[in-house]
Amino acid sequence: DLHRRIDKFRFTPPLEDSCFHYGFNSNYLKKVISYWRNEFDWKKQVEILNRYPHFKTKIEGLDIHFIHVKPPQLPAGRTPKPLLMVHGWPGSFYEFYKIIPLLTDPKNHGLSDEHVFEVICPSIPGYGFSEASSKKGFNSVATARIFYKLMLRLGFQEFYIQGGDWGALICTNMAQLVPSHVKGLHLNMALVLSNFSTLTLLLGRRFGRFLGYTERDVELLYPVKEKVFYSLMRESGYMHIQCTKPDTVGSALNDSPVGLAAYILEKFSTWTNTEFRYLEDGGLERKFSLDDLLTNVMLYWTTATIVSSQRFYKENLGQGWMTQKHERMKVYVPTGFSAFPSELMHTPEKWVRIKYPKLISYSYMARGGHFAAFEEPELLAQDIRKFLSVLEQQ
Repeated sequence: DLHRRIDKFRFTPPLEDSCFHYGFNSNYLKKVISYWRNEFDWKKQVEILNRYPHFKTKIEGLDIHFIHVKPPQLPAGRTPKPLLMVHGWPGSFYEFYKIIPLLTDPKNHGLSDEHVFEVICPSIPGYGFSEASSKKGFNSVATARIFYKLMLRLGFQEFYIQGGDWGALICTNMAQLVPSHVKGLHLNMALVLSNFSTLTLLLGRRFGRFLGYTERDVELLYPVKEKVFYSLMRESGYMHIQCTKPDTVGSALNDSPVGLAAYILEKFSTWTNTEFRYLEDGGLERKFSLDDLLTNVMLYWTTATIVSSQRFYKENLGQGWMTQKHERMKVYVPTGFSAFPSELMHTPEKWVRIKYPKLISYSYMARGGHFAAFEEPELLAQDIRKFLSVLEQQ
C-alpha cells in the first residue's frame, strides 16, 4: 500500500533557487522518495527498533508503549540510575536509540562508569505505539501523570527525567506534580517566556551585562529582529495550524506518505539549523541518515498517528499562552539545562533560573539544534552526566 501511494505522487516543480525557503524542496523530495521506494529496508529497520525491549501497559485506560533498557554490566555493589527520557513532535522514542548505549553502557563507549543509567523511553499517548485519548483535553499534565504512574509501576519511587520539545514540558509538569519523586530534571529546551524575558530581550543589546546576559547570550539572541522575531515567525506556521485545526491538515498527511514525509522532514532540516534553508537539500543528510529519518516517518505512517500527535498542540496551546496554572508555577527540583546553539530560540541562564530556581547546571553546547539526542547524542550524554556529578556533589 505504501509503495502504491508513493508511486502516485504528483510532483510540483520548485521555484528557481528557492532551496528550502518555501518549505521542503520538491526536487530533493524526489530523491528522498526514490530512496524510500527503492532502497529503504523497513524489515532491517524493524530489527534495529527491536534492538531494545518494547513493552505496553494500560494506564488510565490507555495502552502506553515504552522501551526499557537496563545496563548490560554494572560495577560491583552499584545500582543503575533510573532515567525517563521523553520525546517531542515530530519525533519519537527512536530519537534516543543512539544516546541509550552511552547512558546504559558507558564503559564500552569510552566513558567513565561513574554514572550508569537504566533508561525508559515512553511514547506520548497519541504518538507511535501509545494509544490516543478519545476525549478532549488530554494535555502535557495528563501525560506527566501517566508517565509518573508508569515509573511507579516499574518499581521506581525516585528517578531522573530528561526532555526537549514536548518532552521538556511533560518532564517539567512531572517535577511540578511529584517533586519528591523526581531526583533531577534535565532539559534541552525550556518554555520560559515571561514579561521579564520579553523586557530584557528588548533592552539586552545595550544593557546585556547589567541584565545578567553573557557575551554568548548576546551573540545567540541579537540582532533580535532576525534571531528571535523573524526566526520564530518563519518556523511557527505549523504551530498555528496545529493549535487551532489539527484535524484538517492531518487528513491530508494521514492519506499521503509523501506529504507526511515532506511535512515531518522539513522540521529536521530547519530546526537542526535555520541556515539549512539556503541549501537545495535542506542539509538533511549532513546530520542524519535517510534510514534514520524515514524510520521516524514510518513510526507515524504505520501507526496512523499524525492527527493524534498534532492534536497535542491544540490540547496544550489552544486556550492561549500562560492560561494554565502550571505555566505560572516554578519548579523546585534540581535542574540541568543544555543550551544548543541552533535551537529555535536561545534561552539564557537568567531566564531558565526564573522558572527553575534550583538550576544547578547550565551548559552552552558546542553545536547542535532542536533534536539534541538524535543529532548530538555524545554531547547530550556528556551534559546529563555532568549534571548528575554536580547534583551528587551537593
